[in-house]
Amino acid sequence: MTRNITTNDIRNLLAGFAAAIELDQIRVDALPVSRFHHLYDDSLWRMWRRDHLQYVNLLLSTVGAIPDVTLEKLTWMATNYEPEIVSEAALELFALAASESYPREGVATTAAFLGRLIEDVMNRSGRQSIGEDAPGLMRRWLPVTDPLRIAQDPECGYRLASSCVN
Repeated sequence: MTRNITTNDIRNLLAGFAAAIELDQIRVDALPVSRFHHLYDDSLWRMWRRDHLQYVNLLLSTVGAIPDVTLEKLTWMATNYEPEIVSEAALELFALAASESYPREGVATTAAFLGRLIEDVMNRSGRQSIGEDAPGLMRRWLPVTDPLRIAQDPECGYRLASSCVN
């Protein structure tokens, strides 16, 4: 039997994502300058992390207002879509929201963000039954190493091993 995703699961996911972003900056700060591409823009990437953290903190302030129907849809999505598909959609939506490229009022609450995420994922191919541990699968949606995929940018130069929360 599938355990439904709860608001606590969402809170933990978002808090873990924020911690991963903060740890990523600490790791990058510890790298020698020689590891970076000559076009690496430290202030740009610091601002990118800061904008994401501010947005995640906004979402954390509204986690308690997620409707049960949204949690049920997330549970279904977690057990029917590969975590990589949800991860790609979530990171894209975080980037749009953090940069305010997506109208903030459309994603100003956790419920609105998750509603948009569900819609985005449902419009992607790749649906299949993949398991019953919805909270466990959900924890794989957001990476813990290079959480914003900054190291993968060609103008960064440094590479960190990627992994997801298990």
